[in-house]
Amino acid sequence: MNTDEKKWFAAKVKHNTEKKIKTRLDEILTENFVPFRDVVIERNGRKFRKSKPLIPSLIFVKTDSQTAMSLSAELNVTIKFLRNLDTKKLLVVPEKSMQDFMFLCDLSESAIQVENANLRQGDRVRVIKGDFAGIEGELVRIRGHKRVVVRLEGLFSLATTYIPSAFLEKI
Repeated sequence: MNTDEKKWFAAKVKHNTEKKIKTRLDEILTENFVPFRDVVIERNGRKFRKSKPLIPSLIFVKTDSQTAMSLSAELNVTIKFLRNLDTKKLLVVPEKSMQDFMFLCDLSESAIQVENANLRQGDRVRVIKGDFAGIEGELVRIRGHKRVVVRLEGLFSLATTYIPSAFLEKI
């Protein structure tokens, strides 16, 4: 398969099957990304840590569209790839957006928050200083603070913590 044909696709999976599907994708050497976060759960007075998906039931797979469509049968699991509402083709996540998203997910959990609300359109910006240097997104205000939002179109938005204006340049 030509590497140039590989694209990032977003897919819905059954609740609580994200880890299992990620493991199977890793076994067949298919590039994928499933962001997890550690949460503390308390049951019967006992606390323990558990790794949970940052966005439940959502995984990302980098492959070609033909392979993507055969993965569900090949792995014997339910994987429903998201489609572009206009073209009805598989929804492709742009490489730069995916790289920015993975970078943000690898940072401390307190540095990002998932925003599912429809945020109003703002200026396109690039962070030029600090932990988020190189990230491109949309400048928005959330709870009165300037933040950079990376959108995965049709899915959700991920917002950084406060970023000073001096760390931003308009694109």
